[in-house]
Amino acid sequence: MGKKSRRPADTHLHAVDVTESAFFHENNERGNARTSARERKQDPRWHPLGEEIDRNRDKKYVKNVKPRTEGQRELMEAIASHNLTLAIGPAGTGKTYLAISAAVDALEAGTIDRIVLSRPAMEAGESLGYLPGDMQEKMAPYLRPLYDALGDRMGGKRVKQYLDEGTIEIAPVGFMRGRTLNNAFIVIDEAQNCTYSQLKMLLSRLGWNSTMVITGDPDQSDLLDGMSGLSPISQKLDLVEDIAVIRLKQVDIVRHPLVAKMLDVI
Repeated sequence: MGKKSRRPADTHLHAVDVTESAFFHENNERGNARTSARERKQDPRWHPLGEEIDRNRDKKYVKNVKPRTEGQRELMEAIASHNLTLAIGPAGTGKTYLAISAAVDALEAGTIDRIVLSRPAMEAGESLGYLPGDMQEKMAPYLRPLYDALGDRMGGKRVKQYLDEGTIEIAPVGFMRGRTLNNAFIVIDEAQNCTYSQLKMLLSRLGWNSTMVITGDPDQSDLLDGMSGLSPISQKLDLVEDIAVIRLKQVDIVRHPLVAKMLDVI
């Protein structure tokens, strides 16, 4: 098998810590957030790219990201030095956020022309039924984590501008077949909900001067047992030179400490 091109490790990841103040607001802000949440539930026209993303996510402190665990450091270094990286690990380890942060840094550095984000439209154990609207509106509930990460990294106004221009594209997995993605940073999120054939199709989309990061947690697949292709694909690609497979662990979880404790026993 031919070797894939490698890029220098000092590409587009910078370092500054995301402090606890980024996650905890004053009491009056908490009250406003609860009010907004109630309004979203009551208003069926709510959209993740509405005015809330402008109000809450244009923050100075999210310019850069610093790894908070050794596993996150390895993941950031792997993304910077490999054209294809698989980030495997439990929920809360920062897989998606770090991948999108790297994509935003690459776009702002001018090393790629566009960002392509994709994830399967898979519901977590329950059916939402028919969703009204065009494709973007139908996909909005599934893609909310990607919108959140993009908003945190570049602010809501720029996200909307780049989406309108096509510089950032968010698409379901089913719309990726037949494409070749050159000069792009591709993030495939929630890959545990992709079958083996879907992942094989997605991997073959990688074009020239492109980087692809695939993230997922094999223990949280919403597919029937044995249908997820993430584990077998990662095991096979682990043997291929110039492909990085990073396996994050419970110690890399940066959410509430109870998350790591619960995942150890359930």
